[in-house]
Amino acid sequence: MLDAIGVDSIEALFDEIPEALRAGDLPGIPEGLSEMEVSALMHARARRDGQAVCFIGAGAYDHHIPAAVWEIATRGEFYTAYTPYQAEASQGTLQLLYEYQSMMTALMDMGVSNTSLYDGASAVAEAVLMAVRANRKSKSRRILVPRAMHPAYRRVAHTIVRNQGIELVELPFDPATGQTDLTALEAHAGEDHAALLIPQPNFFGVLEPVDALCDWAHANGMLAIGVVNPLAMSILEPPGQWGGEGVDIVVGEGQPLGAPLSSGGPYFGFMCCTQKLVRQMPGRIVGRTVDLEGRTGYTLTLQAREQHIRRSKATSNICTNQGLLVTAATIHMALLGAEGLARTAAACHANTNALSERLCGIDGVEPVFDGPVFHERVLRLAMPVADALKSLAAHNVLGGYDLSRDYPELGNALLVCATETRTAQEMDEYAAKLGRIMVAQGRAKCPIEPKFEQ
Repeated sequence: MLDAIGVDSIEALFDEIPEALRAGDLPGIPEGLSEMEVSALMHARARRDGQAVCFIGAGAYDHHIPAAVWEIATRGEFYTAYTPYQAEASQGTLQLLYEYQSMMTALMDMGVSNTSLYDGASAVAEAVLMAVRANRKSKSRRILVPRAMHPAYRRVAHTIVRNQGIELVELPFDPATGQTDLTALEAHAGEDHAALLIPQPNFFGVLEPVDALCDWAHANGMLAIGVVNPLAMSILEPPGQWGGEGVDIVVGEGQPLGAPLSSGGPYFGFMCCTQKLVRQMPGRIVGRTVDLEGRTGYTLTLQAREQHIRRSKATSNICTNQGLLVTAATIHMALLGAEGLARTAAACHANTNALSERLCGIDGVEPVFDGPVFHERVLRLAMPVADALKSLAAHNVLGGYDLSRDYPELGNALLVCATETRTAQEMDEYAAKLGRIMVAQGRAKCPIEPKFEQ
C-alpha cells in the first residue's frame, strides 16, 4: 500500500504532526496477537474477575440489567447497524436514537440531547470546549472545576483541552461536608470564567447545593455545566430546574443505564443542553419529520461533521457515538420506566445507608463527611486502606475505592457503594470480614459477626 501511494513509511503519513505533540513510544502496548491468542487472553482476564462481591462505585456501578435488554440490543438489526447516514435505509436505528434523545431530555429536563459521546470523561471535556465557544459574555478560556468532581474526568478534560489554551481552575471542597466550598467559590466572584462545572452527586457521593451553585454561575456571567449520575436524576431535582434558570449544559456517564461493568467498558457519555446552544453541541442529533406523503420519518439533523474538512477548527472532532450502548440504554429505560428508575435509585440509596451503618459499627471505622449523599459514602479506617482492600479481595470482597492517591489529605479514606443488587447477607459478611481484618491488625477491639438478615 505504501508503494502504491509513493510513501516510504507509515511515519511519513503523519509528518505534519509537530514532534512536541507526539506520544513517542508506547512500551505498555503489546505486539499484535492472533484471534486464538486474544480469545485465550480475554478468557484469562475474565477468570481473574472471579465471582467477587462488588462494593466499588467511583463512576461505574454494579446494577441489575434485565435479561431482555441485551437480548434485544444484540439482535442483528441493532448489533450490526452502521451510522445512519442514509435515512431511507436506517429508519429503525434513527427512531431508536430519537427515542433515546427524548428520554434523556425528559430525565434531565433539558431542551436538546445528542445521540451520545464516548464516555463520561470525554463528555466533560466536550462540555468545556462547548462552553468556551458558546459563552459570548466571556473572553476567558478558564473553567472553574470542583476538586470533588471525579478525578479521572478532571484528568481527561485537562489532557483534551490544555493544548487549546484552556485552563481548569480547581475549587476546594469543604472538609466537613464534602461539598464544594462556597467561601472559596466566592473568592472568584466578578472574575472572567467561561463556565462552572457542578457535579451531582460529586465523587464522594455527596450532594452539592446545586441551586446556589447554578445561580452563582449565572450571576457572574458563566455558563453552568451539570455533571450528573443519570440514575440519581430519577429522584433528585433535574439539572434543567437547578436555580432560577437551570443549567446550560449537562453531561455524564451513561453506564448506570443498562451497561455492564465488563472489566471497564465500553460505556457511553451523554450530553444535553438548552435549545439556544444546540448549534454548539458536538456529535449528532436525530430529528423527526414527515415525508411527501405525510408519514413520520427520522433523519440526522444539525450534524457536526465538518471535522472532515475543517479539522482543528471544527466544532468537535467526535466522529461517531456509542450506538450499541445507547441502544441498550434506550431499551433499559423503556423497560424500567420512570417509576422503575426511581425505585432502583431509592434502593441503592437505602443499601448504601445500611452498609455505612454496618461498617461504622466497627471499632476504627467512621464517616468522613456529614453532608447528604446519594449512593456512595466516604469512610475513614484506622489502618491503611490498601491493606484492608487487599485482605478483603482475598476473601472475594471488592471493598471499595482507595482515595489515598487522588485525595491524600483525607488520610485512610475509603469510598464504598452498595447498589440495589447487594443483599443484607452480603453487607453483613463484608462488615464481619472487615472487622476481623482490623482486629488482626490491632486496629479494632472485636470483630462483628454476620447476622445474615434478609
